[in-house]
Amino acid sequence: MTSDLASSLWHKTCQEHSSSSALTGEVTADLAVIGGGYTGCAAALKAAELGASVRLVEAECFGHGGSGRNVGLSNAGLWLPPEEINARLGPKAGRRLSQILGEAPDLVYGLIETHGIKCEPVRNGTLHCAHAPAGLKDLQNRAKQLQAIGAPVVLLNQEDARARVGSDAIYGALFDPRAGTIQPLAYACGLARAAIDAGAHLHDQSPATKISRTGDIWQVETPKGLIRAKQLIMATNGYARPMQGYDIPTIVPVHYFQGATAPLSTELRQVLLPGLEGCWDSAMVMSSWRMDQAGRLVIGAMGALDHFGSSIHKDWLSRKLANLFPALAGIEMESLWFGRIAMTREYLPKIQRLQNGYVSFGYSGRGIGPGTVFGLRMAEALITGDESVLPLPVSANHTLPFAGLRGAYYETGATLTHFVSDR
Repeated sequence: MTSDLASSLWHKTCQEHSSSSALTGEVTADLAVIGGGYTGCAAALKAAELGASVRLVEAECFGHGGSGRNVGLSNAGLWLPPEEINARLGPKAGRRLSQILGEAPDLVYGLIETHGIKCEPVRNGTLHCAHAPAGLKDLQNRAKQLQAIGAPVVLLNQEDARARVGSDAIYGALFDPRAGTIQPLAYACGLARAAIDAGAHLHDQSPATKISRTGDIWQVETPKGLIRAKQLIMATNGYARPMQGYDIPTIVPVHYFQGATAPLSTELRQVLLPGLEGCWDSAMVMSSWRMDQAGRLVIGAMGALDHFGSSIHKDWLSRKLANLFPALAGIEMESLWFGRIAMTREYLPKIQRLQNGYVSFGYSGRGIGPGTVFGLRMAEALITGDESVLPLPVSANHTLPFAGLRGAYYETGATLTHFVSDR
């Protein structure tokens, strides 16, 4: 099993496609964007809408990285609760970030509607589920903090949560009506199409191999082309490739794998997730589950599928599915895939300054809302010159010692957990 996007359910069911080609020759633009996921495509869309000329290059296909391997939960806010965000950023910046990202689903679903993006949007909320009685205490704390900043979340008791999920393995849940689910690859491809429709020039199969500056102008080289642009946005997040002239920000690489069943029967769909909420749990090694438009159950957890321990993750997936939904015991997975998440030491996203540009990264598994918001706002800041629109202060420094070892620690922990749990 490799991380080939073609192995994913999202690749097989994507209904969004855009007309694009590799960059050839020398071109000029107001803004160059490197990376064709949520952040890059949203930035290209916003800049084009503001009247700027845009050139975006993507090494593979649009959404090839984390955007196309996402769970598809369009969440409000970050994984960290508000008080921890405030402790890391300071109260003023923390409250502002929580407010902006709390409204991110409005933005995402608004873009979907405005541009007619065919990405199976369902906005019935999400359920953060207590995987054990101890997990309910964490949810109670999160509910208190979120309600204190005006978030309309509701803490469900065990009975109500089990009815919503259709599982007796749940001990309560935090319901967030602001959120929902989407087909994540289709959303990325739909943003790319919308950007092209707005006048931006997007090029897939065009890896950036070198960046440099001549005077006040950025130069972005690809195998067959060259972009000269006044401004630059680096939007590669966890899938950055080495390129001459650019030091890739250090992140902790954390992997997440998923499997999808065949479409379930009407009878099962009336019992399992009847409200179509997207779910994830409170376990230290988190897992998630949701339905797609055709009634496939999509379930996943932390871990990679490209090493000797991948069989442990796959075996756990079958056990987890059976424990969570006994009616699905023994069911086969039609698709299996995984992707890479970019985490920072603070579990917070970052924006760093380039000369006449920005780089953002570190969404820590919350790519849909933050990725969209950061892309739109970085483009607006560059084109208008108003940096106050950025969702958080620009980071002056970013250090992350032993990032590779930290990533190995997470993978080892997930593998060992999946070896012993749900037996």
